[in-house]
Amino acid sequence: MFFKIERYTKMMKGPPYLFFLFLLAILSPAVMGQVNPKEACRIEDGQLVFKLDLQWTPAQKQEVARLFNLDSIVMAGVYSGKLKVLSNGVEWQTRKLTPRIVELYKPLSDLNDGPAFTDDIVMVDDDWAGYTMEPARESVAWGVNKFTRYSVFQYIHGAARFYLPGHLNAKEVFLSGTFNRWSTTQMPMVRSDSGWTIKLRLKPGKYFYKYIIDGRWASDPFNRQFGNDGGIRDNSVVFCFNHKFVLKGNENAKDVYVTGSFNGWNQQELKMFKTNYGWVFPMYLREGTHAYKFLVDGVWMTDPDNKVVYPDGAGHFNSFIGIGDAMLFTLDGYSGAKKVMVSGSFNGWNQEELAMLKITGGWQLPYVLASGNYEYKFIVDGNWITDPANPYTVGSGATTNSFLAVRANHTFILDDKTGFKSVVVTGSFNGWNRNGYRMVLKDHQWIFPISLKPGKYTYKFIVNGKWILDPGNELWEENEYGDNNSVLWIDH
Repeated sequence: MFFKIERYTKMMKGPPYLFFLFLLAILSPAVMGQVNPKEACRIEDGQLVFKLDLQWTPAQKQEVARLFNLDSIVMAGVYSGKLKVLSNGVEWQTRKLTPRIVELYKPLSDLNDGPAFTDDIVMVDDDWAGYTMEPARESVAWGVNKFTRYSVFQYIHGAARFYLPGHLNAKEVFLSGTFNRWSTTQMPMVRSDSGWTIKLRLKPGKYFYKYIIDGRWASDPFNRQFGNDGGIRDNSVVFCFNHKFVLKGNENAKDVYVTGSFNGWNQQELKMFKTNYGWVFPMYLREGTHAYKFLVDGVWMTDPDNKVVYPDGAGHFNSFIGIGDAMLFTLDGYSGAKKVMVSGSFNGWNQEELAMLKITGGWQLPYVLASGNYEYKFIVDGNWITDPANPYTVGSGATTNSFLAVRANHTFILDDKTGFKSVVVTGSFNGWNRNGYRMVLKDHQWIFPISLKPGKYTYKFIVNGKWILDPGNELWEENEYGDNNSVLWIDH
């Protein structure tokens, strides 16, 4: 086991929540009367989480409260079934996992003595903390790096190399960030004659990170870009690139910019670099389809090396690129139509942008979409129609649209034993819209696939107009109306 305590005296005077890490490392289950401290308390995704059993004996409850310094107000709130508990200016929340198991949690950034991940932090063996090596990437439309020294970070063919110059007197240096769930021990750096280095495989995207130098957390001194992750505002930010814009020629131009739908068509934000063969700009672009143009000394132009162009609806054209795998929109029939368009939430419902190609037996259009949920329709010679081959719809009446979940990671399922007429699933993921996601009946089950980001969601089914909990889900919590909602957790 590995653990290190920095500035021990100050920590003992600070909030007791930080000290629980040290206690977990040294206490045995016997100390707590068969209540395992490793199971009772953990850090998960930037939150301090306590797992409490409503059937613990009074002695066990008192021991947990004493060990972790949970005051009587908090404990009383948990065992009386409150959803939120306010104590000493700190708001705790609860969630009911089973009829007898409750979790009490709050962000680490709510600690009274400042944010977590300061030089006061206790570092422990990561095995019990539940860290995984699945990189956590923040979903952003685009990104560029702002290093003052080129050599401190390199990203080539999926391999990222971090380099921290200096600190040659340090005994050990670790790299920690969202790519390893802020593990303090998983990524030791290697000392060289000029600093410390480490190489790791990362997918394109945005990551937060810091260095741990002999137990002290430090931002990257050669990185001018900082961000907020879990309430911590001074984490360094790095982007792993996946695209490079290239404009050949135009050697005599003074200023060349690239701009597009990904940055709101900001004309003065992304200035390209001049090379021997033209102009380039490497960057990260989120998966999906992006419209773009070059601005050469104030003159707009499409990409001469990209044949994929679509009208912008205002009499001009934009170049388009797709990051990721393309899907195929298909409309069978309508062979007599002169013009068929596809329009949806993925292109701002632009009616003049995406013309479908006429093929034998119908129309089609390949288009790249990122993981997520989308609404769309076809426009056949000016008439809007839903996709006849897609049974999933949202909305009602004239506002009914076809629904598409790209790389769905969850399917709502409700068994039909009595013959329901209609079933809608609605929840926090769609603003509790009553006319939201209409489920489809297949083999005596109502189903609805959906793409959800990691996190917690609450939901219900509306069966023949009546709201019900999900009978196939044991997780539920009370809502503000004195009723209950089913609870869904998406891990990845």
